[in-house]
Amino acid sequence: MCIFAAMPAQIYNPFSTFNFSNRNCFLTGEALTSAEEKIQVFPQWLMSRYKLEDQPLKMLDENMITYKDLKVPCKASVNEAFLEPLEAEIAAAFDIGYEAVKALDDLKLFQWAGKMLYGVIFNEIQSGIKQQHAQGEEFNISQAIIHKFTNLHLMLQSLNLPVIFDGFKPYSIFLFKVDNDPDEFYYRDEINTLTFSLRIKDFGLILCLQDNGANGRYHKETVDKIGDAMLHPIQFEEFCGRVFYSAYLFNRLPEYNILPVGDEIYLEAMPLRGMSSKPLFDDWMPKTYGQVLESFWKNWGFLLFEIIKNPEQPMSFLFNADGSLINGSTIELSR
Repeated sequence: MCIFAAMPAQIYNPFSTFNFSNRNCFLTGEALTSAEEKIQVFPQWLMSRYKLEDQPLKMLDENMITYKDLKVPCKASVNEAFLEPLEAEIAAAFDIGYEAVKALDDLKLFQWAGKMLYGVIFNEIQSGIKQQHAQGEEFNISQAIIHKFTNLHLMLQSLNLPVIFDGFKPYSIFLFKVDNDPDEFYYRDEINTLTFSLRIKDFGLILCLQDNGANGRYHKETVDKIGDAMLHPIQFEEFCGRVFYSAYLFNRLPEYNILPVGDEIYLEAMPLRGMSSKPLFDDWMPKTYGQVLESFWKNWGFLLFEIIKNPEQPMSFLFNADGSLINGSTIELSR
């Protein structure tokens, strides 16, 4: 677990008191002066561009809400000083597309995706607390999940505090050129593994937000093979399926030491190997991976029995049987 005893006073940990009220800023914990001090979880520029405001989203409790319903309490001065400049930089790069996104500092992509995913988590927790209290029960959440969420929130404070990642990156990031329909917006997250993907414009982006780069190393050979090739959307979704599945197989809970040095806060990653001799990832099961692919390929209607017709080698649109990359422009599928 993070060593919070040594934490400088300005670091905020909402999980220590389970404070998810709308009276405190989600990022800093500062008291708010008005109920109007809120920001959208999905930034307004993104919602406007892809007409998302009234699109449905399903919460973990099966309730349906819309994109515009997702908000977090945020002090106006914090939003103005730290979040708006980040949104402006990301929006400008996303407007241009792949090359501009590739040129961004990947820490900013991590902060941007992390803020969005944490906003979803904040809303899920608020809704869970309300639901449990209505039933006269205490809100219950696993310690492992709290551990991950706490660390993500700590790292998000690199937005507003001098938090320095000491010799490591807490995330894996994957960015590919994708031949998307210009109006397409495809977002997916998995909050238990803190994995995020977005497919828009001429690119696809995937982030594993709490793995210290382990998924990046796990898929390095595949990423190297793809390189700068333009992918068909089904190819990107296949790679997405691989990453979401490996994030599920990742069996470590990264731990960090917090070291205040002067005004700066250094985060030091503990070795992932730790005391365990078992591999960082559980065994890859082709059938389970096939089920993941079925979900990621829903747009194209492939069924599990087709995908795993050969159980040892599930269907692939990325690679030929000899391991060579399939040229995305040769794939003919209706979208």
